Amino acid sequence: MSTATATRPKSPGSAPAKKAKLSAPVVLLLIAAAIVLLSVVGILTGNHGLTSSGQVAAALGSAVPIALAGLGGLWAERAGVVNIGLEGMMVAGTFCGAWGGYLVNPWFGLLAGMAGGALGGLLHAIITVTFGVDHIVSGVGINLLIPGICAYVNKIYYTDYVSAGAGANQSPPADSLPYLTVPGLSHWLETVESHHWFLLSDVAGLLGGVVTNLSVVILIAAALIVGSYFLLWRTVFGLRLRSCGENPTAAESLGVNVYKYKYLAVIASGAFAGLAGSYLSLVAAHFYKDGQTQGRGYIGLAAMIFGNWLPGGLAAGAGLFGFTDSLQLRDADSVHVLLIVVAVAMALLALWQLYRRKLTGALISIVVAGGLAAWFAATDSVPRPLIVATPYVITLVVLALASQRLRPPKADGQIYRKGQGK
Repeated sequence: MSTATATRPKSPGSAPAKKAKLSAPVVLLLIAAAIVLLSVVGILTGNHGLTSSGQVAAALGSAVPIALAGLGGLWAERAGVVNIGLEGMMVAGTFCGAWGGYLVNPWFGLLAGMAGGALGGLLHAIITVTFGVDHIVSGVGINLLIPGICAYVNKIYYTDYVSAGAGANQSPPADSLPYLTVPGLSHWLETVESHHWFLLSDVAGLLGGVVTNLSVVILIAAALIVGSYFLLWRTVFGLRLRSCGENPTAAESLGVNVYKYKYLAVIASGAFAGLAGSYLSLVAAHFYKDGQTQGRGYIGLAAMIFGNWLPGGLAAGAGLFGFTDSLQLRDADSVHVLLIVVAVAMALLALWQLYRRKLTGALISIVVAGGLAAWFAATDSVPRPLIVATPYVITLVVLALASQRLRPPKADGQIYRKGQGK
């Protein structure tokens, strides 16, 4: 005798609906809408600084060390090792990069900076992977140790180079790395930008900042981000490395040398952070100085988390933080104009949330939009200390808003011991 079992159909509200992912067309549409908004605000206020080629160049320059530090964090955490020691490894890169750039040449300085950061990564790997020390404790120790060593060595080593421009807390200046400009195209875009035509001049300004007076390290950073994507997501090596961050016990059962891949990932992580530091001492400033990184290693980690441990998202996060970081280098009037830009964007977000019947979110967005609009109308400028604090405020806000959609590697930060699953 057979028994038929009736399957109860699931109610519409029984399973949580999947959140829609941002596809490439949607992202491009959002970028186009942002450019149109900036163009409209520029026409109404007469200030086109936010889309000028100078602003774009400054944003790219500020985004590079953040992106490289974040890329270092991505490599380490994809292998299951949390690396908050990126700040200290960046300091090693600034010192070694300036040292190599002064004694030999800036190209050697870049390699020396990567080597200095890689040594910091090796130290972090020995402490966490071999000895099983908590990853956060190791990272904090590195952030305290390396800057102290670099400051101490600087005071001793460069005492004989005072005549060359060295001081108690900085090294002598090094030669600069080359900058690239696309001839013809750069001049044409500059001409179009100068006319301040609606939308067209803004697009010309954005493109002009990408093809004019561009440091070669920016191109190297872009190649490393793209290359990391293909290496980690399109090769057997990358699959094995990422498996160490998802389930190292399962990876070990399939013959993967988990220790080896963790070591390689953390050393590469330090090398990327060292390259970020050498950019600061060879491109941004041309010398090493105490406190030069200014927390960019931590912001790089925030960019990586914002990007959901993916290279594309990391690049977007670095661009956002780089843009806010570069505002302190530009005209204060542009920062004031940014208030009304954000106010309009929040008002549009409120309409979208009303359409989706998210009343609480819509109310918050309307209140924020109204507050920013009132701030813009009641003032003529933004206080300088607030401009300087903007990157750190944006970091907190973005992480708070993005926390609901994050998906870190499952074994990230866990202490691994060979054979623990047997």
